[in-house]
Amino acid sequence: MARHWSEIITLTPGKRSGRPCIRDLRITVYDVLSYLAAGMTESEILGEFPELTLEDLRACLAFAADRERRGRSAA
Repeated sequence: MARHWSEIITLTPGKRSGRPCIRDLRITVYDVLSYLAAGMTESEILGEFPELTLEDLRACLAFAADRERRGRSAA
């Protein structure tokens, strides 16, 4: 069973200006969403960032969907 995005996405004050990051790495949700929006495939992103997993990418999408559902101020 897949973990909830809140177990993967971290918010650490001072790291990447407090933006949501993946597993406390310096890779933000915004970074991943931007790569996907630019046309990169999941496989290409995972190839460029071997520290990421498919579950991390899916957590970014779930985080964005949840934030959109609840409004931008929610995290």
